[in-house]
Amino acid sequence: MRMRLMLTVDELARYETDGLTIPSARLSEDYVQRLRRKAESFIAAHPHLDPDYIPSIVEHDPEWLDFAREPIILDSVAQVIGPDIVLWGSALFCKSAEGGKATPWHQDGQYWPIRPLATCTVWIAFDEVMAANGAMRYVPGSHADQRTFEHRTDNSPEHTLNQELLDLDWANTNARDVELQPGMFSIHDVYLVHGSNRNDSGQRRGGFVLRFMPTTSHFDRELARQQVRDLQVLDISARQLHLMRGIDRCGRNDLYKSRRAHS
Repeated sequence: MRMRLMLTVDELARYETDGLTIPSARLSEDYVQRLRRKAESFIAAHPHLDPDYIPSIVEHDPEWLDFAREPIILDSVAQVIGPDIVLWGSALFCKSAEGGKATPWHQDGQYWPIRPLATCTVWIAFDEVMAANGAMRYVPGSHADQRTFEHRTDNSPEHTLNQELLDLDWANTNARDVELQPGMFSIHDVYLVHGSNRNDSGQRRGGFVLRFMPTTSHFDRELARQQVRDLQVLDISARQLHLMRGIDRCGRNDLYKSRRAHS
């Protein structure tokens, strides 16, 4: 498949220097409307789930994969991590209009069992996303050393995640908001420090999140199980790995379709 160059030279350079870029390419109005309808119907059908953060949503309902296969998204991701792409994570962040939870300052990949740790996250807006309704915030350049910082566990019910950066001072002074219109999306590096504020604006903040890795990396299920035993982190050892493009370059990833084909 021929890859289109969706990211401009400046957008790709911004990803390298800041750790996050917002492509000028936008998803179609039809895509946005379908995604919004899907999110709202899914939330209505699953009242036991917290809409502020629903992880592994593709594994709840495989119809979400259709949104992940959008060529604009995959072409953009390919410019960042290469042409051989696995979708290994997904989430719905539909922050409530009143009392929407904050996400503490953190890095995504501190306990992810991916070696080497080379992955990016795509954050797709289907609502208007502003500072006022809890847009994602990030610290430009915090990914530059490609290392993880020390975190602590905070199980506050006011947060979507329980991992928080230990040193918060420098994050709060250098942060930028990622404001998006429906159909826009951002791409950020696994080492980027980011979070978001609580939402009491009266306007919902809805986004669909996709996590991609190059197939030169290995999603190590045994490492994931070990991390559960040693660190008491969330068990993601059974996470589905969907090959979106290309081939498994490292030859060690237990791809979901392959597993089904042999069952």
